[in-house]
Amino acid sequence: MGHVLVTGATGGIGVALVDALVEARHRVTAVGRDVGRLTVPGIEVDLAEPGTLAVTIGAAEDAGELGEVHALVHCAGISPVAAVADTDPETWRRTLAVNVASAAELVRLTLPALRRSRGHVVFVNAAPGMTGVARWSSFVAGKAALRELADSLREEEAARGVRVTTVYPGPTATDLLGEVRSAFGRPYDPELCIRPETVAAMIVWVLSAPADAYACDLSVLPSPR
Repeated sequence: MGHVLVTGATGGIGVALVDALVEARHRVTAVGRDVGRLTVPGIEVDLAEPGTLAVTIGAAEDAGELGEVHALVHCAGISPVAAVADTDPETWRRTLAVNVASAAELVRLTLPALRRSRGHVVFVNAAPGMTGVARWSSFVAGKAALRELADSLREEEAARGVRVTTVYPGPTATDLLGEVRSAFGRPYDPELCIRPETVAAMIVWVLSAPADAYACDLSVLPSPR
């Protein structure tokens, strides 16, 4: 049991993850927007503005709201659907800020605590093997960058005992997936998708790995039907 920071805790996989972590008797702090409506403590930040995170996280530390950190799970993400020709600089900036840059900044700010606890960073990425998707360039590019962030961080922090895992969930029954499928003109059937609670359970399992080994990359696929 430990203290876990969770981004994206107000939607999709994040909601299920908060519930699963609480059930597993972890202390949970949500990081993001609208966290005040959750039943766990929250730190209100705008992940689209990574440059503001240091002040907010620092204030939380000074107020004693953060304390020890044993894990950081980045679930937050936005997923605009648009061709390269139609994606303006602000869409690129916002997508990369929420999906990658804010994750990197939160890691930077919490690394001292994660090093002390020999903690764990988990990045929730895209479906396994996703690359080169037409009309989804900013999302796919951001997820590729998130993978590289994870791999680089793992190499840098291994000597300090920090674990880094990337989780690649296949199609998961969330409102966001429904919106994306609609934008692509594709059908969305939640019954054919992974339940958010299932992905959450697997993240909790990742965090509970024994001392001598852990999963650094985890692909999660729907069971054959």
